[in-house]
Parts: sequence; structure tokens; C-alpha cells
Amino acid sequence: MSKLSSRIPSDSPSNSHRRTFLKAGGIMTAAALGSAALSDVVNAQSGHPYHAATWDSMPTRNLGRTGHKVGIFSLGGQAALEQARNEAAALSIIERALDLGVNYIDTSSIYGGPDRWSEQYIGKVMKRRRSDAFLATKTKERTRDGSMRMIETSLKLLQTDHIDLWQLHDIGTITDINQIFAKGGAMEALLQARDQKIVRYLGITGHYRPDALIEAIHRYPFDTILMAVNAADPHHYSFSEQLLPLAVEKQMGIIGMKIPARGRILSSWIPPSVEQQKHSWEGTVLASTPGTLDMRQAMYYSLSLPVSTVIIGCDSIAQLEQNVQLAREFTPLNQQQMAALAGKAEPVSKQSLFFRFYERA
Repeated sequence: MSKLSSRIPSDSPSNSHRRTFLKAGGIMTAAALGSAALSDVVNAQSGHPYHAATWDSMPTRNLGRTGHKVGIFSLGGQAALEQARNEAAALSIIERALDLGVNYIDTSSIYGGPDRWSEQYIGKVMKRRRSDAFLATKTKERTRDGSMRMIETSLKLLQTDHIDLWQLHDIGTITDINQIFAKGGAMEALLQARDQKIVRYLGITGHYRPDALIEAIHRYPFDTILMAVNAADPHHYSFSEQLLPLAVEKQMGIIGMKIPARGRILSSWIPPSVEQQKHSWEGTVLASTPGTLDMRQAMYYSLSLPVSTVIIGCDSIAQLEQNVQLAREFTPLNQQQMAALAGKAEPVSKQSLFFRFYERA
């Protein structure tokens, strides 16, 4: 069992992002070779959900060693999908996403508060279209018993008898790791649920700092990792420097998140008032200016890393359709283009990585 490194990456804007992108070229080569070595079995033949519209809709990539072929854009379960009493809008987004060929949907037991609106809305569609989507949810609980209660309710709300991917939500510190892997910890629930075939694959998620996620990967061979990777990443507690290469080496399915940083990296974003920001989760870093990238730049930066897919929450059908179109037109950026976007994001890097700065126990 490896020990968690005590080295914390520098919080100051990094001068090493050029090195990171030079390394990224090697990572992408390794990822391509890894994909070639993985089974190229069609989802329908391997027991995975099979959605015929995906193949004409956008490029697909291997979801690590699972064998699932996932579209490079996937639907996140936040934004409109986590808002209370928003069923009409949420269901129309989910239905339209599936119609457009999206074949991976991500949610969590905490999206939408105690009522778990996100799982509720997704379940209403999954009741009729379960075979169209690889379905992922999460437990934020750190104990076995708490997590088993979470998955029981998830199955009920999602109106399915199995989850394709069950993930440990928001691993941020060594305290999380110690709780999860302790006797009676959440890891026991994940293994039990997989043994009982109510979940197929096991994953971890995080957006705070890379160290705890690195430790988790060393302790157990998880199938997937959901991590925050946007164009601001090289400047504060970078995931792409150490965590991403390790995930590639382990042939994990790598799902990118926080691509537009809840809008904060986008030039179209209008900062709320300071008072509004102070009373929101994003207010851990107050922002006075819009971002510096457009959505194409933000999305293409992350997709040019060795990820399997990126999940993005949508507020409207128009946003969803734009993201699918961008995925359809995607071509990878070269190292110089990647470095240029990272440099462009540097002035707004802290507000674009607000989730790495809030206080944690």
C-alpha cells in the first residue's frame, strides 16, 4: 500500500504548464495504444447499454477497460436536472440528449438536495429508455451502511434494477480515504453491491486536490475516475500533471468534469453580485470579471486530453444541442494550442477552479 505523498503542488500560477502539455502528447499516445489493446467489442455484444444513434452522432472512445464505447460528450445531472420542481424542462433535456445519441448519463444521490431531484427526473426517462444509456450515480456517504441505503434509494428513484457505474463522490482528503477504506467503510458497500450485481463497475470522483485521488487509485483498481480538468487546471493543484497520467497507466475510464466551471471560465458569463456569490458554493472565490474562453475552446481543451468523455450539465435544449454539435465537430488541439488556451485562462484561473479552494476538514 503506497503512502500518500506529503508534497502539495504549488498554489501559485504554474510556470510549468508548457511542460504539462509536452507531457500530454505522450499521455495521448499511451492512451491510444491502451485503447488499441482493449477489447473492441460492440456494447450490445458485451452486455452494455447499446444506443444505435451514438455512432452517427459523435466520436466515441473506450470507457477504460470496461469495454463500453462512450460518446465524447455526456450529460451531467446538475444544472436544470437538479432544480426542484423542474420536471418538464429536465425531462425534455434528458429525452433530447438520448435522441441526439448521448449514451452516458451521470448523476448523484446528492444532486437536487434531500429530494434527489436529479435521480428522480432521470428515473422517469430510464423507466422507458434504460437500454439507451450507461447510467452512473454516486454515494457521498463514507460508511458501508450509509452507502447501502443510498444505493437502495438510487435504484428506486432511477427506476432500474442495476447501475452501470457506482462512484465514491467527492474524494478530497486523506480523511475521506481513511473513512472509505476503514472497516465498515463505503468501500465495503461498493464491493458488496458489485458482488450482488446491482452495480457493474466501481469508480471514484473528485475536484479538490489530486493527492487523495492518487492514493485511492493505489489502494484499489477502480474502473473509472471522474475528475475536474479544464483549461485553468495547470495553474492551481493540477490534476493533469500526476493524476491523469496515473489514470491512463491504469487503463481507467476517465471522465472530465467542470469543463466550463459553472460558466466561470466563459467570456459570456456575467458575474452575479458579490452578495449573491457569497451565499453560493461557487462563492469560495469571488469573481468580478467574466471568463476568457468560449465554449468551443473550453470543451476542446478538455477533450484533447486523454479522457474518455466529458460530462456537462445543461440549462436548456439549446445548450445541449450546442454541446452535441461541438462534440460532432471535434478535432484534437495540438500542444501549442493547448498551451495558448491555458495561458488565456490564467487570469481567471482561480475563479475557474473555485472548487479547489473551499475549506475542507
